[in-house]
Amino acid sequence: MASYQDRMTRFQTLIEGRADLVFFPIGTDLDYLTGIHRDIPNYGRNLHPGNWLEGAWLAPGRAPILTLPRMTVEFGTPEGLDGLDVRVLGDWDDPVEMVKGILAEIGLPDAPRIATSDDAEAESLMELQTLCPGARFVSGTAILRELRVIKDDDEIEKLREAGAITEQAFAAVVGNLKIGMTELDVSSEVDYQMKRHGSLGPSFTTSLYNTGPNHPLCFGNKLESWPRKLTPPVSVLFDFGAVHDGMCYDFGRTVCFGAPSDEQVLVHKLIMDSQRAGIEALKAGAVTCEAVDKAARDVLEDAGYGPAFRHRLGHAIGWDVHEPPFLTKGDTTEVREGMIFTIEPSIFQDGGVSARVEDCIVARPGGGEALTSGFQDLIVIE
Repeated sequence: MASYQDRMTRFQTLIEGRADLVFFPIGTDLDYLTGIHRDIPNYGRNLHPGNWLEGAWLAPGRAPILTLPRMTVEFGTPEGLDGLDVRVLGDWDDPVEMVKGILAEIGLPDAPRIATSDDAEAESLMELQTLCPGARFVSGTAILRELRVIKDDDEIEKLREAGAITEQAFAAVVGNLKIGMTELDVSSEVDYQMKRHGSLGPSFTTSLYNTGPNHPLCFGNKLESWPRKLTPPVSVLFDFGAVHDGMCYDFGRTVCFGAPSDEQVLVHKLIMDSQRAGIEALKAGAVTCEAVDKAARDVLEDAGYGPAFRHRLGHAIGWDVHEPPFLTKGDTTEVREGMIFTIEPSIFQDGGVSARVEDCIVARPGGGEALTSGFQDLIVIE
């Protein structure tokens, strides 16, 4: 099992010759290296004085320095600070002067290579550009991804536990489903049950993709779709996941409101067959990502439902919900042991019956290992 210190040591070795300075704000990259968990994000930004320097400053061969605004420390000190050089910016202190001091300690060359997270704030980069006019910025996330792409046993176990929370929440949701509920009723119940069973919150926005003769597929406009009542016949497609110890799960199942038609039974069987083919094809060291996509897609193509499978088969997952590589045509990345992917075939038919399934799968030499495997049969609410 890799400790956070092991990861930090390996990363600092990786950046030698590639970056003179790394700035990782509080977020996924820093979480992976230190265990400083990020929080569920806000819709609107909630700024503190000096917010742009909130994060860690790393350089080859030097202990990390963590800079935090006073408001962050006072009203929500994150976990994982033990052993770090923590420096707190007062509300009336000058963040530029604090960072100037750190840069002087590190001793950067005249034209430094500064690596940042891909999702660092533009303000942070603009301030650094002013302080280091000759700087060239590179992706620290891309460097760190060389470590993140293969999950160790501890990460796999954490994601397995996230899957257990997700399935427990889904079981509770299914027990409360009733014909005539609105889409908002159902999605709110999902989010509540995830928190009730131990998740910090949803790992991404909980989504429902629902279709039926009187229930057009509606993407993107939640204020329009939330009030719609789920009355038979309608296919209710779930897409959600729990958070556990910094890691993200992604899960999907299909529920039929009303007695299923013959086509609903067939469509559900086909997506389960397609997922099974994808899991069996996920053989570490023997296939590419696009080959796994093809193995699952061929099942639906051969049955005449190819055009209704409208997206890639899956994506890598772990500390973020979507990580590269991707199970899709054109991604020739070799599948390696310890990679974790979603395998999520679907059939979307606007105005008709639909189905989807999704689990997180670990790549193994003999084929994929599913981290969740419950609810294999079509769920019917009558």
